[in-house]
Amino acid sequence: MKTIVIEDKQRVEEIISRCDICFVGITDLEGNPYVIPMNFGYREGVIYLHSGPTGSSIDMLKRNNHVCVTFSTDHELVFQHPKVACSYRMKAKSVICRGQVSFIEDMDSKREALNIIMSHYSSREFIYSDPAVRNVKIWEIPIDSVTAKEYAAPHDKANQ
Repeated sequence: MKTIVIEDKQRVEEIISRCDICFVGITDLEGNPYVIPMNFGYREGVIYLHSGPTGSSIDMLKRNNHVCVTFSTDHELVFQHPKVACSYRMKAKSVICRGQVSFIEDMDSKREALNIIMSHYSSREFIYSDPAVRNVKIWEIPIDSVTAKEYAAPHDKANQ
């Protein structure tokens, strides 16, 4: 089993599209890592997230808006020999993105971002009341860099 680097943008986006949540790494106010699972939307190289208008993560992002967003899917425990512990590995595909958060304040742009987020989870159309839109914080993260890997791939897969 080996690890394969995925460079094809279409394969990267397919991995992202198959995830239910992402994990967002932020730097807390003491300079320590802080990771939170979040629902998300993705479109054309931009990740969209939403949260309450205030809170510790918002305070952290106001100080340092650099984030790392991780997606992971297709988890399966595999092994080369059932009695050899070191031969076990978690098969998975992952994407790690880095970028800087900015907050969307315009009401129409917020609605558009909410639609992008909701379209990841449902094909339904939604309406959003003005109070609800005013009360949500929309995070916009244009992706600055991305890496993607497939773990525990068969050795012959790299040659396909």
